[in-house]
Amino acid sequence: MSNHWQQFLALIDSGDVRISEHGYDALADDGLTVEELLAGVATAVVVEEYPEYPKGPAVLVLLRATDGGPIHAVWGVPRGYDRPVVLVTAYRPDSTRWDPTFTRRTRS
Repeated sequence: MSNHWQQFLALIDSGDVRISEHGYDALADDGLTVEELLAGVATAVVVEEYPEYPKGPAVLVLLRATDGGPIHAVWGVPRGYDRPVVLVTAYRPDSTRWDPTFTRRTRS
């Protein structure tokens, strides 16, 4: 498991979480809720890591919605800080852009 993701999970477990404005919009666009997303983080799988992202380290994870469908979520911590963890975005991934496991991008 990613060191960043371990740090982010600890922050989520302690309630030190913020949702970006874009994150709220993305959740609403795909009919997802914050509660649903938080319920799935315990079993989330790291898909991609962005340790050098300019706004701060971030991780793309795959988790399951309450209906069993895949959700991708990007979590990060602002550069120069060690908290809070921020939900940057979350969405139902497009099956034409991802392999059947939703863990690898397909070539377009």
